[in-house]
Amino acid sequence: MGKVAAEKGNDVLMWSSGQENVRDINSRRENVRRLPGVRLPENLRADRDLERCLDGREFIVLALPSIYLLETVKRMLSAPSIREGEAAIAVITKGFLPGDKGPRLIVEVLEDYLPGFYRNSLVYIAGPSHAEEVSRGKITGLIAASENGRNALRFRDLLKGRGLFVFPSLDVRGVQVAAATKNVIAIAFGMLDAFRNSAAGLRGELAELAGLFGDGTESLLLAAGLNEIQALGMAMGATHPETFTSISGIGDLDVTCRSVFGRNRRFGKEIVEKDILAPFADIDSLISGIGGLDYLPEGVAAAKYVKQLADRHELAMPISCGIFRLLNRELSPPEFLEGFFRRFG
Repeated sequence: MGKVAAEKGNDVLMWSSGQENVRDINSRRENVRRLPGVRLPENLRADRDLERCLDGREFIVLALPSIYLLETVKRMLSAPSIREGEAAIAVITKGFLPGDKGPRLIVEVLEDYLPGFYRNSLVYIAGPSHAEEVSRGKITGLIAASENGRNALRFRDLLKGRGLFVFPSLDVRGVQVAAATKNVIAIAFGMLDAFRNSAAGLRGELAELAGLFGDGTESLLLAAGLNEIQALGMAMGATHPETFTSISGIGDLDVTCRSVFGRNRRFGKEIVEKDILAPFADIDSLISGIGGLDYLPEGVAAAKYVKQLADRHELAMPISCGIFRLLNRELSPPEFLEGFFRRFG
């Protein structure tokens, strides 16, 4: 997204805590670790000094993983551009944040910490997109959701261009729920994918189970997952049912489940193919050790929070709650998949 904004003539400064990453962006004009082969514009630079990155900025986009987001926002509060409400702020982080009374939506939490200027004015950006494609100019659509319609339009104008379409929305809560929960569904999709790919090498009951999975099975899982997302979204105050049939709902769910760039799909596959859960006793130890992976599947933490929200709102969410039980080492992958599809029998 920084590359897109820079290509439109904006001066873009990216904050990164990694010295090597900053050096690569500024000297080699490439984010070698995350976007190899993508040349970055000269007017996009990186800096390790957070306050310097915020100084005098008209727009700020928060793109950190959810587990690091609040800690960083607290560090931002002393910056004049934030303290005086001079910068418009958008968030593209997917997930929920913990609270004293249970999980909360990201925008809701940030409004409690940021100065009052930002209440009902933050913009939440989501949609079926991957950095690997957006950075290469592939046609992509995003949603910019805000209770402040003017701010949604400002970020739309900042980012839209040839290949990147941005549509405004007022349904901030619905878009956030869809963006977070689809990552949980994608873990299940990755496991299903792994079983289909390895069917020939399996024996006994596992081979029989894997042999039952086809394209229609994937569509069944996708549709059931969308139903769970919509049920949770409406329970949490979504204002527009069509949010879930638009690009922020079914669009984002589809690309997260099916794309080769999907980190949560990859994680689901590696649960089956590499037994990646073996070192962890439960979901909390998994969340604590997630930094040991060379990628971050946001669906892991989201699964814990979605389970809590489903219990709070008394919702039947067999995929999401099943993924929680799987990550909490209560179910094996075959038990999860067999148990879910048996519900339809």
